[in-house]
Amino acid sequence: MKIPLSPPPLKELIQEANAETLPQLAQLRLGPLANGRYLHWDDLRHRTTPNGLSHKIWWLALSLARSISAHTLPFHDKQGKAFTYSLPEPLLKNLHEIDRSAGLVPGGEGNATLRSDQGRYLFSSLIEEAITSSQLEGASTTRRVAEAMLREGRKPSTLSERMIFNNFEAMRRIREICGDTLEPEHVIELQRVLTEGTMERPEDCGRLRTSDDIEIVAPNNDRLVLHRPPPHSELPKRLKILCDFANESLADDTFIHPIVRAILLHFMVGYDHPFADGNGRTGRALFYWYMAKQGYWLVEYLSISRILRKAPAQYARAYLLTETDSGDTTYFLLHQTEVILSGLSALHQYLQQKQQEQAQLHSKLRTLQTYEKQLNHRQTALLAHALKRPDEYFTIESHQRSHQIAYATARADLLSLAALGLLNESAHGGRKKVFYPAPDIRQKLDTV
Repeated sequence: MKIPLSPPPLKELIQEANAETLPQLAQLRLGPLANGRYLHWDDLRHRTTPNGLSHKIWWLALSLARSISAHTLPFHDKQGKAFTYSLPEPLLKNLHEIDRSAGLVPGGEGNATLRSDQGRYLFSSLIEEAITSSQLEGASTTRRVAEAMLREGRKPSTLSERMIFNNFEAMRRIREICGDTLEPEHVIELQRVLTEGTMERPEDCGRLRTSDDIEIVAPNNDRLVLHRPPPHSELPKRLKILCDFANESLADDTFIHPIVRAILLHFMVGYDHPFADGNGRTGRALFYWYMAKQGYWLVEYLSISRILRKAPAQYARAYLLTETDSGDTTYFLLHQTEVILSGLSALHQYLQQKQQEQAQLHSKLRTLQTYEKQLNHRQTALLAHALKRPDEYFTIESHQRSHQIAYATARADLLSLAALGLLNESAHGGRKKVFYPAPDIRQKLDTV
């Protein structure tokens, strides 16, 4: 990848203008968008200009329109210049779509019912985020092994497994760690949970960066330095500003949309790079925490990292577009809202698929009078999984964690399935009980 070309200085743009050009710009009514998009100079300079304008004049018009509507943030870049953001139509549309799709529904019984109905399917999505977020930063354990480890609650045995386990624990405990008010020590504790047992220098776990030798390099090109974060001496002050920003009330005079605020928390952790390692995971975790705190409960189960892992260069470029255009974070906001929408689409498809599988299995089980009144939704979910993966095995602990139920309830579920002949029970690793799908489970469900 290449670092985007910065726009020409304002002085150079003004020199390009003349008495004939400026009235022409007013007549064209050029807004903050070009071709319906919030284009950076690096992209705009290759586009066909409107009405034969020069690219510099076109960019001048866009810059002026953007500056009029720009909002100043309490964050600053390494040179002390404030970051800003705007709300162009594409971003407003994305925010509206996320509001509609991310579980932000009125409180009370309706919300509780919705969460209860869908919640039993969402544990797998939480595992997905734990795996992919860690893989994005170097974990290589296969998905199958990682899923088994998390479902069983087994202790990690390799560095890759430890990264995945830590990420899952952080996602599970984030509200407990951060509470309702974010303080610098909460962010540091979150990084400790995410990186414990995974760092080359264990002393860097759970503390702010103590040196300035950090360089962020391009994906697959460690010779291209994309970013050097601010000096470590500034980190305590910067982290305090970040926490104050997270704690501002939505009722304050200056309203910032909750999704915008959550994304900016993510952005600033990546920009400041306050830790020797785990900054990406910490930034994403804070994003999840703030979104859940504001009522977007479904976002907690989004696998944003899965999407970022597919296109890491686009993620890096979103930072670079901001940094090379006077700290305009609109580029990063647009990229991240599109990532969130992709994640929500995948999650809703996953929920729909799981509900269809459950409905089909329930329909099949209704024909089996022996089973009809004996199986609950957790057992039918397990049977659906067993039919898809006949070589899978289940434990009381994995069933308990998958459905967030008591040990005794999980034990009763599996023992009753074994009594019906749908699961076989055996000992594994000493006295631990393991349940396997019966070899003829499909025939039993198809032919009885």
